[in-house]
Amino acid sequence: MSEEKSNVLTNHVESKKVIELIVIAVITAIVWNLPQSCFGIDGLTVIQQRVIAVFVFATLSWLTEAIPSWATSLGIITLMCLTISDNSISVFKGEESAAFGKLLSSKDIMATFANPVIMLFLGGFILAIAATKSGLDVLLAKNLIKPFGNKSENVLLGFLLITGIFSMFVSNTATAAMMLTFLTPVFAALPANGKGRIALTLSIPIAANIGGMATPIGTPPNAIALQALNNPEGLNLGISFGQWMSFMFPLAIALLVISWIVLKKLFPFSKKTIELEITGNVHHGWRMWVVAGTFIVTILMWLLDIFTGVDANNVALIPIGVFAITGVINGKDLQSIDWSVIWMVAGGFALGLGMNGSGLADAAIASIPFGQWSPLVILVISGLICYFLSNFISNTATAALLVPILAVVCTGMGDRLSAIGGTSTIIIGIALAASSAMCLPISTPPNAIAYSTGLVKQNDMLKVGLVVGIISMALGYTVLFFVGKMHILG
Repeated sequence: MSEEKSNVLTNHVESKKVIELIVIAVITAIVWNLPQSCFGIDGLTVIQQRVIAVFVFATLSWLTEAIPSWATSLGIITLMCLTISDNSISVFKGEESAAFGKLLSSKDIMATFANPVIMLFLGGFILAIAATKSGLDVLLAKNLIKPFGNKSENVLLGFLLITGIFSMFVSNTATAAMMLTFLTPVFAALPANGKGRIALTLSIPIAANIGGMATPIGTPPNAIALQALNNPEGLNLGISFGQWMSFMFPLAIALLVISWIVLKKLFPFSKKTIELEITGNVHHGWRMWVVAGTFIVTILMWLLDIFTGVDANNVALIPIGVFAITGVINGKDLQSIDWSVIWMVAGGFALGLGMNGSGLADAAIASIPFGQWSPLVILVISGLICYFLSNFISNTATAALLVPILAVVCTGMGDRLSAIGGTSTIIIGIALAASSAMCLPISTPPNAIAYSTGLVKQNDMLKVGLVVGIISMALGYTVLFFVGKMHILG
């Protein structure tokens, strides 16, 4: 009977998604064919209208999740190549004119799959795989937790800081899974009805989400924001890896300590000491030294890219090349890369290319009086929308939707944004808000992993996630404001 119910439920969900997809297709087709006067943008071309329709398709698909998020990104790139590129299906081609617009280069659209920021992410994934294979992650965890002793509250702080630091350079999902594994023997030593278990379990997703803020590779929304800020055809701010970390790393550490205080207050330990022993395989040998050495060199070059002259995207090729040549990673290891995240990020880049390459961004700036809008209102509304959406849908999808729009808004507002610290306050604020959304098990993969242990209830996660999220947003935007005012980002 339960199997029957399960099949009925599955069929119901599938039918619902099919209906949603049909509705999305109909709405997209309507937007595609509306009279151009309906959009209120002077001189709107046919190509630009198609870009708007693709954006509508992306928005509705990501919000409803009628199809997987990565599939939406692939759909975006496919639609753009077939309908608005110089290699479009013949029925969609036309003579380039003021009314029709200029077709985009299909090579440029496809190149979003190999955007330099994508290489940055691949480098991070490869580092994570190599660290796990060699046991470097276990070795680091063992040695990093020792200084915190065996006092329960100090062990909690240790797990917060270690998880946060790992998440700066390694996938926060992989970090959360690894750190929760290390906690298994700890739970056995704690009272079954005590609140200490809840505090330790929740410390992992909270630290993973916060730690991801600190570096451009910490989480996909960071990469999307950085690409928009550094786009030569857009804002072109030239923000380096080291510059990002110069203010986001101290912010992340401060938020981890604040989270420790919040967790201690909400879920106090009944047992004051914990005997901690982290188990796992460490593969001593030349491969371990290759991984450790490459790890150090890569991170140092990321931090010092402003001095070496080699940007972070090219530095990311070092671990890829070294580990492939030395055999540290092999073809099978590449299968464990989270390619769905790569596709999602590429879809966000394609949307940005469509808006800039078609001239839609310039047309919107010219037709919509962004300069009259209040910078503070834009800042607050964009941050709250991102925070709200990221609690319910993928934070990568949320950033991919909002960043291209806000890049246009920021360009149109010009110098007026100096009142709130500049363009970076709004764009990096989106990445910050996306990482601050951690209220529900569905909000982020680390939350889902922690919830799956059965050690925390949804209302516990909501309580901590809401408190830490609000503090993170308030403190984070304050830091961004002063960073902008002090012209740290140029």
